Amino acid sequence: MKAIDMTVDLKGLTLQNPIMVASGTFGFGREYGEYIDLNHLGGIMVKGLTLEARKGNPVPRVAETPMGMLNSVGLQNPGVEAFIQEELPYLSQFSTRVIANINGNTMEEYCKIAERLSDTGVDALELNISCPNVKEGGVAFGRDPEMVYKVTKCVREHTNKYLIVKLSPNVRDIREIGQAAEEGGADCISLINTLIGMAIDIEQQKPILARGIGGFSGPAIKPVALRMVYEVAQTVGIPIIGMGGISSAQDAIEFLLAGASAIAIGTANFINPLVTMEINEGIQGYLERKGYTSVRDIIGKLKA
Repeated sequence: MKAIDMTVDLKGLTLQNPIMVASGTFGFGREYGEYIDLNHLGGIMVKGLTLEARKGNPVPRVAETPMGMLNSVGLQNPGVEAFIQEELPYLSQFSTRVIANINGNTMEEYCKIAERLSDTGVDALELNISCPNVKEGGVAFGRDPEMVYKVTKCVREHTNKYLIVKLSPNVRDIREIGQAAEEGGADCISLINTLIGMAIDIEQQKPILARGIGGFSGPAIKPVALRMVYEVAQTVGIPIIGMGGISSAQDAIEFLLAGASAIAIGTANFINPLVTMEINEGIQGYLERKGYTSVRDIIGKLKA
């Protein structure tokens, strides 16, 4: 195989390759580090962080579906301080980019976390705006363009870190949400977060998940994610990280052609801990077969 240039430039954040792992599916990298060399990843989006530690939702909080999975973990995490003291030193030994996924119930919480992480070794922040704003009656930040703009702008003012805003697919028009994030000061957009779904145990005649509904991910959501990435890529002028149902090199290439500059693999990591490496090799094989010398040659090149 010829040497293919796999580096991508997210206009302020350079990745050694476009393969990242989605927040909540890779922990803080320790477990997967037993199977793959973390140095070979473009970036790790760590497990979602909150200001204080969270125990998460009651069990059962994960359910398998025919083409994916449902989860209602509830952002179980040790809190931002524990991450900085205990997990970041481990991650910092690798050449991969470290992206902290931050969550809050209020705008103030988001901004406090962003400010705290500004003086640390993380390479970027990923703003998860699917959280409910408790001051606005529990409406998720990510569903309203005005809220998206406001929380992005607030975080932007509290950090000098590269800022990625993660979009929820559970909206009326994903394009206006992407525009609001860009106008608020986002450097990059990642999409999509999980859809909303549920599963029912017909023998017990009750939901399988303790909280009834949860985030739906896996291969079944890929067509929705791909369409949304394509639409947002036509709308904004900042880079996009595509995610949602990616489990093969072909899937990843589709997202790159649709306009994503990088991709993140989520649920597929649970099925095959080597999937990131296999996808990286598969993309390189495709590029060589097509006569390309760089992965950048196919980004946004869909013939539509």
